[in-house]
Amino acid sequence: MFSTTPIPGNPWPHDMAITIDDDLQAVLELLWIREAWGLDPAGPDLPPPLADSPAPLPEPVRSAAPIAEWREAWPRVWAAVVEHAGSFRDPAIFDRLRDTAEGADERARLLRELVGPSWRDELGDEALTVEAEQWMDARYRDRVARWPVPLDERPERVAIDALVPAWRRGLKNIVEIPCRGSFTRRIGAHALLVTAETRSDPARYREALAEFS
Repeated sequence: MFSTTPIPGNPWPHDMAITIDDDLQAVLELLWIREAWGLDPAGPDLPPPLADSPAPLPEPVRSAAPIAEWREAWPRVWAAVVEHAGSFRDPAIFDRLRDTAEGADERARLLRELVGPSWRDELGDEALTVEAEQWMDARYRDRVARWPVPLDERPERVAIDALVPAWRRGLKNIVEIPCRGSFTRRIGAHALLVTAETRSDPARYREALAEFS
């Protein structure tokens, strides 16, 4: 929501714009791979399990895969993907893409800048089986079934008393992950990472927004 002039009686500042990224492909792929393949990676700051855990892949399939390599790589790829999710991307990149010829090296560079790192780029697509596609499709159908949400019931409107101060401190982007419990992290200068559980709970969401400072 954005207006060039203040709107009397509207608690949403006329010049406030917040982006919600709650369906990032690279993030969802990583979370699915970790659980479906039973990677159990180790690291100091990894997200909690998915709220909607996928069925584990059959043991014969898992035993034939390079699980140790994937387990070691997962935290590194996760950190890179989250860093990109929290980074600022110049809107002018779309104009530059439009003006760059197909197949040009510059176009490939701009696409990498826009899309960012992913598991596929780092380790190929062997880990992303048909079960991953089915899990993603089920998530999409569930999202469609729940939309549209009335404006006044959207989390950012409900917690606007906490959102506005966070925006004044520089918040521009909220990245939601479909994981259990709370996992609030500032990612970059202008982004906050939260779980879906946190964002759907007004009290917890206000607490998370207050952590952006």
